[in-house]
Amino acid sequence: MRASTRAAEGFDRRAFTVSEVLRMQEAGVFAEHERFELIEGEIVVMQAKGPLHETIKAALNVAIVRAMPDPIWMAVEPSVYLNEDTFVDPDIIVFPRDVSMKDLKGSDILLLIEVAASSLSYDSGVKRALYAKHKVQEYWIIDAYQRTAEKFIEPFRGKWKRRETVERGEALTHPLLPGFSLRLSDY
Repeated sequence: MRASTRAAEGFDRRAFTVSEVLRMQEAGVFAEHERFELIEGEIVVMQAKGPLHETIKAALNVAIVRAMPDPIWMAVEPSVYLNEDTFVDPDIIVFPRDVSMKDLKGSDILLLIEVAASSLSYDSGVKRALYAKHKVQEYWIIDAYQRTAEKFIEPFRGKWKRRETVERGEALTHPLLPGFSLRLSDY
């Protein structure tokens, strides 16, 4: 029997695997410009990113690259395959340089950042739980409109042990990125 999920209206839906979705992409089922993620077997269509989102992502990108020590690597909008039925395309990830993208697991990700302009509830609900479940070491949700950030640190049994808020005007910092300091309100 094929895996299925139950939709809000009560009807079963067909659940997909990462390999099935990749084969569908290769076959041209999805247009090249379509943005989506596979979350526990369900294809979730992502909205287009606007100028505010892109401006903040670019500022984070530049600041992280400038502060990145040698053993750390960064990727912008990578496809991260968390398991056989889930892949995500976060805005930025930071991970050890000696881990290849094809071998990357959630627990290898030192920092994962989602910039939320239109996706705040999704990033703070579904994504926050998903990243804790897959043991991403630290997860930031940047609220593009408010210019604030929520940091979720130390995943434990599918939850986060710590949560820190960075208010508008305060500097974002990270201990693994010496010299990294960014005020979202500057953008």
